[in-house]
Amino acid sequence: MIGNHDVVIYNFRHEIIERLLQDGYKVGVVLPYGEKVELLKKEGCFFFETKVDRRGTSIWKDAKLFFTYYKLLRQEKPDIILTYTIKPNIYGSLAAGIQKIPCIVNITGLGSAVENEGIMKKISLSLYKLALRNVNYVFFQNQSNRNLFIKRHICVGKHDLLPGSGVNVKRQSLQKYPEGKTKFVFVGRLMREKGIEEYLYAARVMKQNYPDTEFHICGFCEEAYLQKVKELQEKKIVTYHGMVQDMRDIYREMSCIVLPSYHEGMSNVLLEAAATGRPGIASRIPGCEEIIEHGKTGYLFERKSREQLCETIEKFLCLSYEERANMGLAARRKMEKDFDRKIIVNKYMDVIKELEK
Repeated sequence: MIGNHDVVIYNFRHEIIERLLQDGYKVGVVLPYGEKVELLKKEGCFFFETKVDRRGTSIWKDAKLFFTYYKLLRQEKPDIILTYTIKPNIYGSLAAGIQKIPCIVNITGLGSAVENEGIMKKISLSLYKLALRNVNYVFFQNQSNRNLFIKRHICVGKHDLLPGSGVNVKRQSLQKYPEGKTKFVFVGRLMREKGIEEYLYAARVMKQNYPDTEFHICGFCEEAYLQKVKELQEKKIVTYHGMVQDMRDIYREMSCIVLPSYHEGMSNVLLEAAATGRPGIASRIPGCEEIIEHGKTGYLFERKSREQLCETIEKFLCLSYEERANMGLAARRKMEKDFDRKIIVNKYMDVIKELEK
């Protein structure tokens, strides 16, 4: 299993790893080192450390990553490879294809390199086309990404759609809807493309008209926003919690999650909050549209529209306690029906069994 971050593999692929180990498979994880690696090793995984420059564009670093994967696969001779995120998907599957090792790729999202027009989009899609020629199966997390690959004639005829990374509905259990002050939360990396600027703008505007409303933020703060967040916190406009290892206690206290992101594969934070019984307000984009049923489990607004985000937050504030709580219950039921992580585990196991024949 090849990925670019220990937390992502442990938090979102844990159930697949658990099932593979239970069924007697040996599982190796190929990742940059992080604290979750120790937990994976305790459960019985083998660990192979690799350094991945997740957002870098250095040709030399990417070439080095490819040769690292190639040498590791030649040495270990795995029966099947599972890859996640753009660089492991491209360079891991390319190395596997050269050595004729069965490979299952998961397109967790296309990222800014592909979502934004320009030379990086052309390069990324060309690399994907080259790398995925010989893979056995490709999973997509939203229909929009799948349609783009079909349009570009990339790996047509050997792919399927997953409900994102799904959500563990037992771990993310339904919580009683909170009473008292209305609390909104932004969860994610504090960066422009996650919509942090729109969220901070909305917090400033809405606090003027609804001073008892709270705006919370959880996630790693990029340097560009450190001072701005600090100033807003000092003015009691936002509350910044920093990096939160376990979001369940936060979701329990919140009234609604807000995600003004510019692009998503399938938003894990929306899935987790919905499983907890919390409505969502999110950009009308692939990866959010599938999760939120507008007017039933939350609200969607036009991407990058600060004014519409404020209008949508105000619409939510005008709902009664019962209406908000019922939205949260509808969100929970949708997670149980359509996004239970067991669905993903079963699809993976079906493909793995088929490749073993």
